[in-house]
Amino acid sequence: MRLTTVGLDADDTLWHNETIFRLSLARFAQLLEPYCEAGDLEARLARVERRNLRLYGYGVKGFTLSLIETAMEAAGEAEIGPVIRDILAAGREMLSHPVEPLPQVEQTVARLAGRYRLVLITKGDLMDQERKLAASGLGDHFAAVEIVSEKTVQTYERVFERHGTGPSQAAMAGNFLRSDILPALAAGALAAHIPYPLTWTTRTLIRRSTMRGSASSPRSPSFPPGWSVGKGEGALRLGRIEGLTSPPCASTIRSSTRSNRDCGFPKSSARR
Repeated sequence: MRLTTVGLDADDTLWHNETIFRLSLARFAQLLEPYCEAGDLEARLARVERRNLRLYGYGVKGFTLSLIETAMEAAGEAEIGPVIRDILAAGREMLSHPVEPLPQVEQTVARLAGRYRLVLITKGDLMDQERKLAASGLGDHFAAVEIVSEKTVQTYERVFERHGTGPSQAAMAGNFLRSDILPALAAGALAAHIPYPLTWTTRTLIRRSTMRGSASSPRSPSFPPGWSVGKGEGALRLGRIEGLTSPPCASTIRSSTRSNRDCGFPKSSARR
């Protein structure tokens, strides 16, 4: 198989993103401390974000609206005008936060662009994602940019047909299993998991029977340098791009539940 097209995720794959949300969440918890215990606040926010996702989509703006709604629910009849002002200020700061590419990303993206057609495939707010791409200095390396509402099997089929030679000659790389890896594999592309240190609770179910149209093992073509693929009992070993993480590593993904609560809150679904 000849690889012609590489899709790359943006947030927490090319540049830091989750750390900004974590700082805002920590501040949010401090603001609401007089009105709500941390555990209850976390549960409230999770419910609100799930409810609002189909209305607001992914990104800072939807996240900020969900914070405001959660604060109003938690405070009840209390007057929280100053809290709302602080939440809005935090949202504006997030939308203007400097973009910091991850280590070795600039060199790696430039090297990949010299060999393959690069497509940025990202979720989030249109204006904010365009701003971050421009500020990153990486925009010129991409042949196309797709800012989508969801990353599904159909999304990858459409994008790789539109900007490449189809999923069978494409690879997707990103940090989030549920949207960057699983649907790309199911579409027939290769996939490279590039972990980010901060994660949120996920339930990853990778079974060959769930891969649409195939009950066989993943394809194992001749990979370009820096990519690797394999298989194991109950797991798929996905490829990785040399140099895109520090240190670079291949990832074996198993059916499991993983959690990271560095700042007291899980990563929000409205951010990915």
